[in-house]
Amino acid sequence: MKKNIFVAMSSILVLGAALAGCGGGNQAQTGNQPDNQQAAAPEKTGPKVLKLNLHSEPPTADPGISEDTTSAAIIRATFDGLTRVGADGQPHESIAEKIETSEDGLTYTFHLREAKWSNGDPLTAKDFEYAWKRALDPKTASNYAYQLYYVKNGEAYNKGQASQDDVGVKALDDKTLEVKLENPTPFFLELTAFPTYFPVNQKVVEADPKWAAEASTHVGNGPFKMEAWEHKSKLVLVKNENYWDKDSVKLDRIEFSMVEDENTELSMFDNGEIDWAGAPLSALPTDAIPSLIESGKMKTQPIAGTYWYKFNTEKAPFNNAKIRKAFAYSIDRKSLIDNILQSGQIPAMGALPMSMAINKDGYFKDNDTETAKKLLEEGMKELGIDKLPPITLSYNTSEAHKKIAEAIQDQWKKHLGVEVKLENKEWKVYLEDMHQGNYQIGRMGWLGDFNDPINFLELYKEKNGGNNDTFWENAQYKELLNKSATIQDHNERLKVLGDAEKILMDEMPIAPIYFYTQSWVQKDSVKDVVITGLGDVDYKWATVE
Repeated sequence: MKKNIFVAMSSILVLGAALAGCGGGNQAQTGNQPDNQQAAAPEKTGPKVLKLNLHSEPPTADPGISEDTTSAAIIRATFDGLTRVGADGQPHESIAEKIETSEDGLTYTFHLREAKWSNGDPLTAKDFEYAWKRALDPKTASNYAYQLYYVKNGEAYNKGQASQDDVGVKALDDKTLEVKLENPTPFFLELTAFPTYFPVNQKVVEADPKWAAEASTHVGNGPFKMEAWEHKSKLVLVKNENYWDKDSVKLDRIEFSMVEDENTELSMFDNGEIDWAGAPLSALPTDAIPSLIESGKMKTQPIAGTYWYKFNTEKAPFNNAKIRKAFAYSIDRKSLIDNILQSGQIPAMGALPMSMAINKDGYFKDNDTETAKKLLEEGMKELGIDKLPPITLSYNTSEAHKKIAEAIQDQWKKHLGVEVKLENKEWKVYLEDMHQGNYQIGRMGWLGDFNDPINFLELYKEKNGGNNDTFWENAQYKELLNKSATIQDHNERLKVLGDAEKILMDEMPIAPIYFYTQSWVQKDSVKDVVITGLGDVDYKWATVE
């Protein structure tokens, strides 16, 4: 899901974590605890409660339409997939007790264990078939439907070119799910651990279109269930006694407050009101980072994510590639990292983060002001204008996003002589406006859903793709991505994907700014929270000692 990312210092789908290598092989032990052992929960001396803060209201708790990291964190706690990624960064059997793969890599057969929904209904293979086809149904308008295009005829059905019955997912019986793929997909078992591949309860979904918006109607199959959701105030999860692996769940409750101000959040942590502050669900105040580093309290880890600015390529002047490149080239990324972020981020000279980079040297220079001025002049001449229209840079509410925007606003004025207006919006509104094209330049971040270049590059394959708010499309780029899906040789495939990234960076519908790290502080008593290399957080095995 990732993952449109919500905060600056972290990435997923919000605020994120880090990325592991491509998974594949059939998994390790059932349960997949952080220590890779199926240990029983320790004896309790009282309720184990983890107190956290969500920087913003989750836009949804429905895995079929989730697209951001805040929502994904809640969904990962309240749902379970065929596989689940553990502390080792690899997918392990979860609802699927056994997984069989055909020799040609095109057919997966998942044998399900005995499991229930949080309301006591039996969980069946049909719940997965229904959920996947629901996410692909054009009427659902899932921005993550493309994540299911690896399934045979998934894309065709989503685009109205095939029927639902043509989609390659079928419940053979209550405990057997057969999946046929378009092409061999070595990271498919990572995908089945992703929210868009989670099951939903058909009876619940069809009875109430707003089932996922309130605690009283929300039904999941994960380690926790929703007890309360006071919108924009707090959200409470409690241990799900119907969860198949409940003995591995040590927490009794997770209580989320919802405070947008990072300084207030850190004060709450210092006062003992919450057990954790910062990534992956929020961010640390930038002014506090030097002292937190000096004290040794701050934890930092790199993640496979890119912070970038998107250009609306359908609105002047950013319908011109040279002008887009001028704005991108004139950003001084190193000064942003040194003076604002201060957490070891890496300047991004390409779209792909370092764990999957093909051209590690990048495609342009940081702070290349002279080239930027020349491109701006050429681009304006191509558009037949001698003055730029008013320029607006939009970002969602966050201290770090604001400081980054202000710094880049100053850089564009200094380097290009351009006046830029800043516009701040609440996360849910901001996300919708981006999707609707109600912006000129907009901040966004992306955390990998799996550790492969295609996961970043496919975002911009289709003009009207679910997460392509730039509305840019290039026929050659699309052809290269399609070609990569048919290539078995690893090096040859990477060459084709590298050619595609070169086109993306030459057209510049996005301006990469930096590759993410995540930083946070936590109480010493909090143990076994899993934060993956992709920026996902999982509280299944967490405890408070």
